[in-house]
Amino acid sequence: MSLRPRKAVLTCAAAISVGLAAVAPAHGVDGPAPDPKNTQAMRDMATAIRVTAKYADEQEALRDGYVPHGEACMTNPFGVGSMGYHYVKEAYWGSTDPSKPAALLYSTAKDEHGRRKLEAVEWMSADRDQDFKTTDDRPSMFGLPFDGPMPGHWAGMPKHYDLHLWAYRDNPAGRFHNWNPALTCPVKASDPVKPAAPHDHGH
Repeated sequence: MSLRPRKAVLTCAAAISVGLAAVAPAHGVDGPAPDPKNTQAMRDMATAIRVTAKYADEQEALRDGYVPHGEACMTNPFGVGSMGYHYVKEAYWGSTDPSKPAALLYSTAKDEHGRRKLEAVEWMSADRDQDFKTTDDRPSMFGLPFDGPMPGHWAGMPKHYDLHLWAYRDNPAGRFHNWNPALTCPVKASDPVKPAAPHDHGH
């Protein structure tokens, strides 16, 4: 990324950060949303956006150790929506630091340069006892509990909790909903047609 586009991205991120500190997150959130009066939550959201803004350049994410992982594009098995493509940094697995999300979610479509667009960031943490029936180790960030526990999404991934922040793409279901109903994965010729169903918060 040239100096000028990078400066523009960082300037935009700074403006968003200031806005987050002053107003509530997006309306229409499905499930809990951070309390706009929670100063620490608003500050942490601003930090997450400020720090991850540079990953608008997909190559920057790769250089920093985020690598494509799991299914090429994750589709909601319970209903509508998608998450796009996951780029995971193993060193940040289990992080609840707003500046260190374990995963970056990129668009299904590529731009004219063959690069994907950053849409969301995600924090992931293993379920300590690997038992779906217990949740005493559920993490929280921004004053919100993580989703889960849920099965791993690829070979070797443990049962875990996660929390999404759609910082760079509008999500009609809410900024912290894991599935984005406005997104769909590319359809393969061999893919069966999935019947419509109410969207589910788990995945």
